[in-house]
Amino acid sequence: AREDAAMPRPVAPPALPYPTIVLPGIMGSVLRDQYPVDPETVWSPLRLVARAYDRITPHPSDPRYELKEPARVAPDRVFEIVYGDFIEELRYNVTRRADRPVPVYPFAYDWRRPLEDVEAQLAEFVQEVVDRTKLLRHYHEAGYGGARFPAKVNLVGHSMGGLIAAGYLQQYGDALVAKVATLGAPFRGSIEAVAKTAVGVSTLTPAGSGSREREAARVTPALYYLLPSYRGGVLADERLPDDLFDPKCWQPGILASLASFVRDYGLDERAPERQALALLTQMLDRAWKHRQRIERLELDDPKRWLCIVGCDARTRVTLPIRRAPDGTSLFDLGDAHVRNEWGGADRKRRVQTGDHTVPYLGARAKFIPVEQVVCVTPDDFGVLELKDRLLELNGFHSTLPNLNLAQRLVVSHLRGERYGDVWGTSAPDLDDAAAWDPPIAGLTRRQ
Repeated sequence: AREDAAMPRPVAPPALPYPTIVLPGIMGSVLRDQYPVDPETVWSPLRLVARAYDRITPHPSDPRYELKEPARVAPDRVFEIVYGDFIEELRYNVTRRADRPVPVYPFAYDWRRPLEDVEAQLAEFVQEVVDRTKLLRHYHEAGYGGARFPAKVNLVGHSMGGLIAAGYLQQYGDALVAKVATLGAPFRGSIEAVAKTAVGVSTLTPAGSGSREREAARVTPALYYLLPSYRGGVLADERLPDDLFDPKCWQPGILASLASFVRDYGLDERAPERQALALLTQMLDRAWKHRQRIERLELDDPKRWLCIVGCDARTRVTLPIRRAPDGTSLFDLGDAHVRNEWGGADRKRRVQTGDHTVPYLGARAKFIPVEQVVCVTPDDFGVLELKDRLLELNGFHSTLPNLNLAQRLVVSHLRGERYGDVWGTSAPDLDDAAAWDPPIAGLTRRQ
């Protein structure tokens, strides 16, 4: 059953769609080493042979640079299989006239870096996109940059790209941003980030060598920005800390491996345990301050933000921390805590769901009213979308940009009118009788 959302007053659209920047998720950009005369790809999501972990792992003495020097690793391009079709859909369908195309720019970034650094690069890129758009004749003739058509861009972020969009707005304001759309953004984190650092394997990133990815993950600052902070996400035994941004909460094996890393590669071999603790504390502190900034974000008009959340997939929703025999912490990453209560009768348990990687509560942002959240599920795949094959290979979270419905939802939001057959589902913690109020006028509500 479906019902139409309330129809707000129509707003006159700008003369042309705003230029759009697409922000991929973590590991959604190919990395290449620019030090060789012929730059070499050192990390690609598909090419296992191109994953040179020793060449992308940050150095424990200075995580801004690589473990193996001399090097100069930089982002190359976004991952085409996940984002290529999505970007093309935006380019051809956000515009209302084929002879007046809308510029859509993929923003490849170094996904290893602290998010504050990426947001600063995004700020420069936003200004570059504005300046380039002014050089397009049809935008110049439409008055882009003038009083009636201000110089702004749209931001579309998938996964960690949504966190970057939120951090950018909180840090730099919305003077240059018209609308935002996010898909499966872990605003309050994902337990898969813990799995990545603890065992090296998680649904957050493409599969690879567990031990090698674990070593690289533990000195990769960006992963700590994805730690869960939502209520009930971490359940610790008595007398154990339950705050993952506190280094005391972590398994001793994490610090031991960091100390070994410092001992093997650090410039100062003295007191490796102390250096390891300082390194972990530094990464956790920066990530926690960023999370606090996201929590402080306030939007003048939340309707300018389309928040798409994936649900109805088995997802790791809680992380129990057990007390080891020696009194230290031990993460319980067993399958018993992978749940999906999406279709349950108990309203309080319905939130125990997610998109296979990001739990629903981890995707909920304080600055987005719950009545505006638009949920999509694996059942929203069409018969021609090779649903089972896509989900088997990538999981629902990674597949969100390939979901035709999600693409139409984003296009509809950016156009300011419904595009094609679009629908959505209200949030699991929104009362069935409550008014669903998504940013897309007239969006059909799927029951």
